[in-house]
Amino acid sequence: MAEELSATAAGRRRRRRRGQRRPPTWEISDSDTERAPAGETCPVVGAAGGAGKAEARALRPKEAWPRLTVHVDPAILEDAGADILMEALSALGCEYRIEPQHPARSLQWSGPKPDPCAPNMSVGVEAGVRQELLLLLEPGEFLQGVAQLTQTAGPACSVPWMASESPTCPHLAVIGLDTYLGYHSPLPSADLAGGMQQPQSSEETQAPLSIGWPEVEEALVLLQLLADLDVLLVASWQELSQHVCAFTKALAQRPTKQHRDPRAFSFCTGGRWATGPRVAKDGSGLRRAWWRQIRQFNRVSSAVADAVVTAFPSPRLLQQALTACSTEQERLGLLADLPVKSQEGQQPRRVGPDLSRRICLFLTTTNPDLLLDLGS
Repeated sequence: MAEELSATAAGRRRRRRRGQRRPPTWEISDSDTERAPAGETCPVVGAAGGAGKAEARALRPKEAWPRLTVHVDPAILEDAGADILMEALSALGCEYRIEPQHPARSLQWSGPKPDPCAPNMSVGVEAGVRQELLLLLEPGEFLQGVAQLTQTAGPACSVPWMASESPTCPHLAVIGLDTYLGYHSPLPSADLAGGMQQPQSSEETQAPLSIGWPEVEEALVLLQLLADLDVLLVASWQELSQHVCAFTKALAQRPTKQHRDPRAFSFCTGGRWATGPRVAKDGSGLRRAWWRQIRQFNRVSSAVADAVVTAFPSPRLLQQALTACSTEQERLGLLADLPVKSQEGQQPRRVGPDLSRRICLFLTTTNPDLLLDLGS
């Protein structure tokens, strides 16, 4: 009984001690003398933090989306299918304006004007969309430019539809080119000999009938290489409207992505393990890079790679040795008898004919579809 009473009293004392508040303690540190008095704030830091948050908020797609403006040239509305494009822009929710553009029959995108009171606000949205332009071309007009490109291709060749000093980043769109080429293709010689004639209108007589898909594909490559200009080929106004809406959404997301990851290639990871050994101008690092390349072949150990690199310290030396071989048999077996360093107590080894053949074909073949490893 006495033990139970003592245990109860001890529990009460512990609960009373737990309920008591510990008196505050004060510690003196070097930062106490630098601390601002109570009630004072740092307006500079607060203002900078608020401006940064407001700028980041303005770069969000939901905030930048309603402030995008699509400028539509009135000449586009003359086409019967332009109503589909205007309905798509209305359903998209962004603002669009019908006003003359240069060049004609083009669409341009613009962002909000920067606030003079907050110069950092929305600058990313404005800079991300100001230079974009989509030029709509008729199939006949596009084919005339294709003929000019394919006939006078070269470094000095200019884009037929765009001014060379244009500061914008243009894109081209052609509606119904496939149907146009199928309708205006020349008749076979047998049909012409049989008296069949294709009705021609004034527009058809001006169309370049000698232009086909091979010339169009050649022109697309030239436009991409010489002018960094991409061409959108769509079959209907419906497809064009879907592309314009998707492009507008991408422009709204571009400032956010650039602000979040300013690196040009965010998927590239830095580090020696990702980039591999570097080869300097004086040749240092070449042996290590050549050794790692040999190790990429299947069933190649470090000792085998050491044997190949020791005999031929660079790929060029091995290529020269392969070129000096007089027969194909000698070339394929050039590395077969190279000794491989083995541990004590093990039988001496050599590179072998299989790896010798694979390395030889890797350095000499001109067939990109050749299977090097027959055992894979």
